[in-house]
Amino acid sequence: MFGKTFLKAQWKNLVMANYEVSPDILKKYLPYKTELDFWNNRCYASLVGFQFLETTVLGIKFPFHSNFDEVNLRFYVRYNDNGEWKRGVVFIKEIVPKAMITFIANTLYNENYATHPCKHDIQTTDNQLFVKYSWKHKGNWNHIKVTADLQTKPIKIGSEEEFITEHYWGYAGYSAQKTNEYQVQHPRWNVHSVKDYDIKCDFEELYGSEFAFLKQTKPTSVLLAEGSEVSVFKGKVIV
Repeated sequence: MFGKTFLKAQWKNLVMANYEVSPDILKKYLPYKTELDFWNNRCYASLVGFQFLETTVLGIKFPFHSNFDEVNLRFYVRYNDNGEWKRGVVFIKEIVPKAMITFIANTLYNENYATHPCKHDIQTTDNQLFVKYSWKHKGNWNHIKVTADLQTKPIKIGSEEEFITEHYWGYAGYSAQKTNEYQVQHPRWNVHSVKDYDIKCDFEELYGSEFAFLKQTKPTSVLLAEGSEVSVFKGKVIV
């Protein structure tokens, strides 16, 4: 059941690098009453870069804050709401270039936003799409970039791509016995076939020592989703 719409935007050109990780690493980040969500007995964390475009908050488009990039590290959970399983994501950290966005998200949703310089490079040719997101930390630029087919295709039912993209709830730990829950609505996305990718990310500096191993780990997959209009609804507290 949808509540009041808090935010509307276009999420476009979503690059998702997906890593198989040990559940033990993520358990301490689980918000109250959520549990890890698995695909084929695998536990995932994803490094995601994408564009926020035409953003409005409570119907208002704020100057200089409607178009920006975001990069996040997230993992996948589920919550049993009176017999209904809701599948969602938990963010280790979300990086944006605007301090006001960080303040609002952390204050209203108890998320883990941080403000860093960000930039993107998106280029199209007759048959290819190049997408690169970069973010700066302690004087060094990190990046995630892909080259993909320009044409899109539907996501297959039961696939890893479906698991990664079809989580429609967000969860954030409010306290030891409270969790913020909010709903995200968007149509099923199409994806571009990724031909090549490159990732330069200081996982330890950005996300903590338990994620340092990802710097030397090859992702199980890298996706490029086309994206769509997205609505984020006002959250509630689970107790």
